[in-house]
Amino acid sequence: MSIMREYPAGGFSLTMKSKILLLVTGLFLVCLPILAHHGDAGRYEDNLTVLRGTVIDVQLITPHSIIVVDVPDENGKVVRWQAEMGGRTAMIKDFGWTADTLKPGDKITLTGRKVKSGGPYMNLTDRANVVMTDSGKEIFRTKNYGTEERKRPLAGYGNQ
Repeated sequence: MSIMREYPAGGFSLTMKSKILLLVTGLFLVCLPILAHHGDAGRYEDNLTVLRGTVIDVQLITPHSIIVVDVPDENGKVVRWQAEMGGRTAMIKDFGWTADTLKPGDKITLTGRKVKSGGPYMNLTDRANVVMTDSGKEIFRTKNYGTEERKRPLAGYGNQ
């Protein structure tokens, strides 16, 4: 009795080809969400918020770079915020950012959109900028900063 399966001359049987095709198709479908990009419709407030705080960390990563900032609230309690920006490549290519652009301890002013849930999270991809508070030097600005033009207007509703 042989424990090795014999295949006809010329390669795999149709059954084995079907199994491989099914496996490859399954892996492709499982990986598909990784290729998708999420939208931010409805996730962030439309109004802009200005925060002043101290940089704790900067993560130039893909798909979204993050600035972590300690911001005192109206009662003086420090709240740790995260601000989401474009990916690493865009920040380097479009804005010239390096690992030294922002360092822990730097004082910055951020203008962006807060998350609607009320959490300490901000989006810096639409009508946003980042300024070094002490010097006033602007180190980041979206193309539509200072305008009412939205990054992604609602389909069929113009620039609302």
